Amino acid sequence: MSTHAAARVAAPTRREQILKEAARLFAERGFHGVGVDEIGAAVGISGPGLYRHFPGKDAMLAELLVGISERLLAGGELRVSQDAASQDGSHEALLDALIAGHIDFALDDRPLITLHDRELDRLRDTDRKRVRRLQRQYVEVWVGVVRGLYPDLPEHEARAAVHAVFGLLNSTPHLGPVRSSSAGEGAASGAVGSKAEEGVDAERRRPTTTPEAAVPDAATPRGDSAQDLSRPGALPDRTDTAALLHRLARGAFDAAGGARTAPDGLTE
Repeated sequence: MSTHAAARVAAPTRREQILKEAARLFAERGFHGVGVDEIGAAVGISGPGLYRHFPGKDAMLAELLVGISERLLAGGELRVSQDAASQDGSHEALLDALIAGHIDFALDDRPLITLHDRELDRLRDTDRKRVRRLQRQYVEVWVGVVRGLYPDLPEHEARAAVHAVFGLLNSTPHLGPVRSSSAGEGAASGAVGSKAEEGVDAERRRPTTTPEAAVPDAATPRGDSAQDLSRPGALPDRTDTAALLHRLARGAFDAAGGARTAPDGLTE
């Protein structure tokens, strides 16, 4: 069990409960569409009682977005240090671990992705700059690992590939409900030794053909019965969704790091 996941085994603190419900409500209704009283009611305390934990909604939003950026970076750096200390470490295993950890975040903390997309500009300038700085550092952790596995890949192309994979993995808020693989499942973001890492080697050996139903079309109306991804069971369960995302991410990196083709169709 990871350090981060182990910390979450104990019952969440009231502060953590408030942040979780605030993230959910902000993602569902927008920052300005949620009142302090509603957040308090969601965790069973009065609105005024919430002020004993946070001075207001702005502080909650800042802690949510700065906090997840810090945890993602810390998780990535920890994986790198663990791989360096391991006699069995390899660039490929390390990249798989990074992908697995980010998939845990993308599946288990989807409201935070929505919040980042919609509400980042509402942060104070200092907090917004801090989030951006942490994100750049997180990207560079990945760039170093990708170039370790694909040494001929130019740095700017590795960075572009990392951003593309983040775009893929962070699309999970658009997937609709993902069925739990088992009761009690739900690792915290940034976890090391995550559920998504389990069976990675076996998944890498599977054929890379992906079920069409597992790839959402953002333009598909929710009422279309053939493509209604909002229906329970319309998506694979969590384990299968994580494995699919993992294969897609590795496929993107393999494509970027493989044979590069010049515009005239000749391999460089």
